[in-house]
Amino acid sequence: MSEVGAIFSAAVTVRQRKGFDADGALKGISSTKEYDGWIEAIFSVPAPVIARQRKGSAAASGDAGVQLPAHKSEIIFMRTGTSEGIPRVSCLTNPSKKCPVCTKAVEPGNRNNRLNTSMLIRYPGPSGICNILIDAGKLHLYQCGMALVIAPLVSVLVTFATSAAASGDAGVQLPAHQSEIIFVGTGTSEGIPRVSCLTNPSKKCPVCTKAAEPGDRNKRLNTSMLIRYPGPSGRCNILIDAGKFFYHSALRWFPSYGIRTIDAVIITHSHADAIGGLDDLRDWTNNVQPHIPIYVAKRDFEVMKKTHYYLVDTSEVIPGAAVSDLQFNVINEEPFVVHDLKITPLPVWHGPGYRSLGFRFGNVCYISDVSEIPEETYPLLEDCEILILDALRPDRSSPTHFGLPRALEEVRKIKPKRTLFTGMMHLMDHEKVNEGLTKLMETEGLDIQLSYDGLRVPVTL
Repeated sequence: MSEVGAIFSAAVTVRQRKGFDADGALKGISSTKEYDGWIEAIFSVPAPVIARQRKGSAAASGDAGVQLPAHKSEIIFMRTGTSEGIPRVSCLTNPSKKCPVCTKAVEPGNRNNRLNTSMLIRYPGPSGICNILIDAGKLHLYQCGMALVIAPLVSVLVTFATSAAASGDAGVQLPAHQSEIIFVGTGTSEGIPRVSCLTNPSKKCPVCTKAAEPGDRNKRLNTSMLIRYPGPSGRCNILIDAGKFFYHSALRWFPSYGIRTIDAVIITHSHADAIGGLDDLRDWTNNVQPHIPIYVAKRDFEVMKKTHYYLVDTSEVIPGAAVSDLQFNVINEEPFVVHDLKITPLPVWHGPGYRSLGFRFGNVCYISDVSEIPEETYPLLEDCEILILDALRPDRSSPTHFGLPRALEEVRKIKPKRTLFTGMMHLMDHEKVNEGLTKLMETEGLDIQLSYDGLRVPVTL
């Protein structure tokens, strides 16, 4: 036997598309067993590789919580899918055709659930177990970590239906003439819960522990909002920001709320939690609609030319590669119109010398990432009815974000009729902070609450 033949005693497949049914393949080809979170003894190393599964389906397979001997090595298939991920949002929102694999994939523990291909190698090192990760794709190291950490729980990825039902917003049908805003995400760049908190053996984070439970309002992904309103040819959906967790947010809320198209995306700034999901828009432009307009400030467009060069200049794309088809529109700090909706930029500082944009549409003002509001922006906030404002943590501000004390100062200065805070980190317990904010209505007449992922608010535009 050759050296290669001696090393490999079995084979597994990766990067399965939505047409590949893992259950059917397992029945037909007994050696084809690989799926997200699965381990197989496929080759010999100084210490034998051992099969193990750790994710939502681990309990069903009987492999959950298996502890390997200290001298054993293993590989973990963190994720096994394509760039789009399985299930596809476009399949789950398709009213005319049911995709059998994507329908299966939303069920807790189903082996058709696949995100970007990635593997973890674990082996005994000089000072303990070493963990080497191969690739950390957009769909996403966070979700891989969550799958490994909370194997005894129902998979966090598929709690979108549970969360929507718990919020009381799932399945609510608004009148055709009613506009609304939907909080697609309300968290920080890391997301809540943090994997680092759930893997900490010496300290329990109360908020992250709560957030791992299905339906808990402390579960927060990257800050983002959807504006829905009646347009000339039907309901329009304008998305503000598509961050690195956008796929997971869309998977949670788009099927529950009957959202299929994205008519435009407006960008606040060019950090990863605002633009990291632009590549995921390929599911829409390949399967739902021909293209998506992107509205972005020139300084941020220059960043995109580097971070998403293949989306800006499609001549770089290999023929046949189905990337997002995006139409970039450079904006300045003057009002512009998207599908008959006037949008006014609200320039703010997001750290020293870094400009970010909030947006006003109708009497709704949205400012998600701010450390300072310039004096020239305050007139644009006059007569604001609903203010959505950055509030990172309960005790103080950071160099780039308002904390709760500063955010409250700004609310008293701007004087909106209602305020919803967004962009909260894991120090902000939804129930506890809201209890304190409710008292401000009694003492100062201030209507202020924390928002949460999936919150729907009717508005007049």
